Order: sequence, then C-alpha cells, then structure tokens
Amino acid sequence: MIPVTKAYLPNKAKYQAYIDRIFTSGWLTNNGSLLKELESRLAEYLGVKHLICVANGSLALQLSYKALHLKGEVITTPFSFAATPGTLAWEGLKPIFADINPDTFNLDPENIEALISNRTSAIVPVHVFGNPCEVERIQEIANKHKLKIVYDAAHCFGSEYKGESVLKYGDISTISFHATKLFHTVEGGAVITNDDRLAEKVRLLINFGIKSPSDISSIGTNAKMNEIEAAMGLCVLDEIGLVREQRAKIWDVYQKGLSGRVSFQKWNALSQNNHAYAPVLFDNEVELLNFEARLKERNIVPRRYFYPSLDRLDYLKSEQVCENSRDIASRILCLPIYPGLDQKSLQEILR
Repeated sequence: MIPVTKAYLPNKAKYQAYIDRIFTSGWLTNNGSLLKELESRLAEYLGVKHLICVANGSLALQLSYKALHLKGEVITTPFSFAATPGTLAWEGLKPIFADINPDTFNLDPENIEALISNRTSAIVPVHVFGNPCEVERIQEIANKHKLKIVYDAAHCFGSEYKGESVLKYGDISTISFHATKLFHTVEGGAVITNDDRLAEKVRLLINFGIKSPSDISSIGTNAKMNEIEAAMGLCVLDEIGLVREQRAKIWDVYQKGLSGRVSFQKWNALSQNNHAYAPVLFDNEVELLNFEARLKERNIVPRRYFYPSLDRLDYLKSEQVCENSRDIASRILCLPIYPGLDQKSLQEILR
C-alpha cells in the first residue's frame, strides 16, 4: 500500500544511543536533558524566541487559550483539521467561522470584521498546509478590536514569511510534531511566543501550575513531552535536511506531472512551500471521486484533506455558511508525500 503519508524513521543506531542515555540517567520525563536540548535546537533552527514542547498539538492550542484567558467567541476558519474548532469548543469557547480565500485556502481577512461582536476575544487563523496567512492584515484587525491572535501553525515546520519564521506572528503560534508531520517526535507539539510573560505562564500550565516543590502558583495540567519522544525529535532534526529535500522533489514531480489536469494552492508570494502536504484541486467533486477510486484500485490511499468543511459539523452548531470552504473541501485531495516514496510509485500515482 502507498499511504498518504508515512512517519519518517531516523537512523536506528543514533536513536538507540539516545535511549541508552535515558536508561543510564533513569530520567524519563519532567524537563529532562534531552527535552531541554530539543527545545534549544528547535528554537535555533526555526528562528524563534520561546519554544515550549508539549505532549501534542491539540494541547498546544488549549494551553494557548488558557494562557491568554480567552472567553466567549473566537473567529476561526472552517477549512482545517477538526482539532482547530474542536479545541475551542473543548475549552468552552464558541468557534465563529469566517470563510476562506478560495485560492490560498486560508482564512480571508476581509471576512473577519463583520463577525466581530462584544463577545469576541480572539482570532485563530490556520496557515493551511504551511502556507502563511495575510499576517499583517489580520494583525491590523486584531489591534483595532483589541483581540488576541493564536495561529494554528500545525503544518508550518520551516515555513518562512519575508525571510523569517512565520511562527513569530500572533500572540502565540502552535505547531504539531505528530508522527505524520514533516518533523515529528512521534506525538508532540509546541507553543511558540515572543512574550516572556506568556512563555513563563505556559511552562507553569504544562506542569500543573507547579513553580517549585513547595509553590503551586496557578491552575495547570500535565502537557509535558517526555524524554523518549525528545530523543526521536533530536534524531529527526539531525536528518531534517534530507527529509525536506526528498519532499520537495516529490512535490516537483506532482506539479510537472499534473499540470493542466488539476489546480494547485496559491502560495504566499513572500514565502516558499515547505512541502508538508501535496494538495491538488479538481474542477468538481465527481472528478475527484473518480481519480480517488482509480488510485484505491491500485492500493494507493490519498486523503480528502480537509473534508468536510467544518461549518457543516452538527456538534459545532455553526450559524455561518462558508461557501468557499465548502466548495474547496468538496474538490481537494492530498496525495502521498513522504521520504522514501520512489519514482515508480510516483508514476503509478500520476498515470
């Protein structure tokens, strides 16, 4: 089977060496040396100030809402993974969906202001497939209405905007390190911020609010990343150049081989594709379903990602109907992209 994605497994001997260190120290979790090393190296690689590793990307979002004391309604996008509005609802916040730009697939800033009310506390945009949002325009709107911004940057490992990490934008950005991502720690994620005070608050939140053995200063939860996962992250980070190079080559094959047959996401002109995903857009849903069926007959498993448009989810009780998002969701398909996907398999997908 050729799946839509496959977890990258780094050099086994190197990983074993890290595991041996863990067995020697006996330190499995609670801010161990490997975690500290990973946070430091990731912050340097990504060019950000504060990067706090956590247990998964969903918790990264929830911790951000808690740290910023969000209440009431939050404007977000309907074209994303279910975790984006799901984490909002889980924290007692109401997602308000603003429609997307049908070319970039990102939340359209021009659709935000009409939805702002006295109950709105924040905007949660998504850099869809790693494609940077219109960050300056969104910031202008947030400043005007005194709103917080949390960027769901789950797909943004290595994404840059104007030559700097897109993770620097907003009050907080969150990223996922799930096994299927470009960079992973098996499970995991991170909260990223330029704000010293917010960073300190998040570090307390991930460890039950415990400042020291005798000082529990705030409410908190257990959202820590462990040493086993940090070891995987250090190994993958050592080989991230190879991972990104192979993904870029696969994407290039798709672009050349499918040109004229499908459409592609319009990438931010001040950024470059980080090749986290390989989405293609068909003219209509019937064409998509036919193409998907032909692939599955040959044991190739793409994914309708993201489908359905989240304003259709009954449990969220959305009052907004987002036509652009519904249209794109009905016509988009993510193709397999991962290191090790060979030319023979790629040609099988393209035929």
